[in-house]
Amino acid sequence: MRTKLFASLLALPLFGAALIASAQTSPVGRWKTYDEETGKPRLIVEVYEAKGGTIAAKVVDTLFAPDAKCDACTGAAKGKPMKGMVIVWNLKPDGASAWDSGTVLKLSNGKTYKSKAELVDGGKKLNVYGCVSFICKHQEWTRE
Repeated sequence: MRTKLFASLLALPLFGAALIASAQTSPVGRWKTYDEETGKPRLIVEVYEAKGGTIAAKVVDTLFAPDAKCDACTGAAKGKPMKGMVIVWNLKPDGASAWDSGTVLKLSNGKTYKSKAELVDGGKKLNVYGCVSFICKHQEWTRE
């Protein structure tokens, strides 16, 4: 009995380490985004698993203005609060730590772009790309 208890106690840290490691291979969670020009924190974004195993992201907090609205957006999103707005959708798994074939909404200009994403730095950072044709720009998000 004592041997089983001792073995169980030894296994707990290993089990915990395995859980932490697996969490770092998924983009699901909260991320901080940064202003492209100033480098200052801009948004807190929640990445979540959506229908069909795809990945999506929505704004949960605006750090630059609490009641910020998407004035640059068009259509039904024009003038709507950024909080709660889905800004990435339909990313499909493309390997162990990459996702592709999605769409990203750039709030500063209201335009949508083809998107892909990849976890870097052991899962501490998420590079989110917006692409026009074969030209892509990325923004680095940091895990909260």
